[in-house]
Amino acid sequence: MDMLPRISFQQLPAELAELLAPRVERLGYLGEFFQVAAHQPRALSHFVRFTESLKDALPDRLMELVALTTSTRLENDYERVQHERLSLKLGFSQEWIRAIERLEPATADELDPLERAAQALVLSVVDSLGRESKELAEQFLELSSPPMLVGVLLATGRYLAHAAVCNTIGVAVPSPIEGAK
Repeated sequence: MDMLPRISFQQLPAELAELLAPRVERLGYLGEFFQVAAHQPRALSHFVRFTESLKDALPDRLMELVALTTSTRLENDYERVQHERLSLKLGFSQEWIRAIERLEPATADELDPLERAAQALVLSVVDSLGRESKELAEQFLELSSPPMLVGVLLATGRYLAHAAVCNTIGVAVPSPIEGAK
């Protein structure tokens, strides 16, 4: 038995349903994370808008790298599978996805220098909650900009929150893509 009842799309408050409608139409279903998080509809609305603003602020490759790195490290298979699919849809190779999911940025030749620096930073933030990440943040900043650094840090926090919900509640993992992790 599930810890929390899932909320269907038809049960969502109108404002949240409107916000999630494009995602549901694109995917053909309301993801289980949203079915669970809908117990806090206002917070979920802000979470979705927060995510969208980060996607607007960061290049797709960087956003997907943050998502895949965080979800892999935190064993949030629900999110990892979703972002493997999205990465392929965006045109990123399975080799690139696998390189990220090895969680070894220093030896990931498939990643460019900015991506390696970003992954090292994300892993440090996840592992130390940022307490041991200042030097890596400075290294990332040398290759990017203050808005990119803050975007990566906020996106990491977003995926930490997602993992906390999914791993605690035990959302079902969608079918993984062929050839990924």
